[in-house]
Amino acid sequence: VQLVESGGGSVQNGGSLRLSCAASANTFDTKRVTWFRQGPGKEREGVASIYPGRFRTYYAASVKGRFTVSEDFAKTTVFLHMDSLTPEDTATYYCAAGSGANSDNWFKTSLYPYWGQGTQVTVS
Repeated sequence: VQLVESGGGSVQNGGSLRLSCAASANTFDTKRVTWFRQGPGKEREGVASIYPGRFRTYYAASVKGRFTVSEDFAKTTVFLHMDSLTPEDTATYYCAAGSGANSDNWFKTSLYPYWGQGTQVTVS
């Protein structure tokens, strides 16, 4: 399973970005996809999660109402649309996929065996 993130960059305070996590066909059929981030000196934290095809999403309290996770029709790409960005959102963002996560534990890194390489988001 190969996950490829894109869309990171530098943006001003209050700006928006959209990240993409692409995978080969059928990769996401039975897996939850979650976006994590890791800021300087911080632990990796779960940000937003989706189970492609089931339209059930979960968000960390720190991003709820500002970030939206979605999928494309073919279920080969998961997006993270980020609005109202602040410097506190500066981090490397990773997408991860796994079959073991659910509504109670979607934010646990140990449940995801597949990870992308990460994409940097800098807000200033």
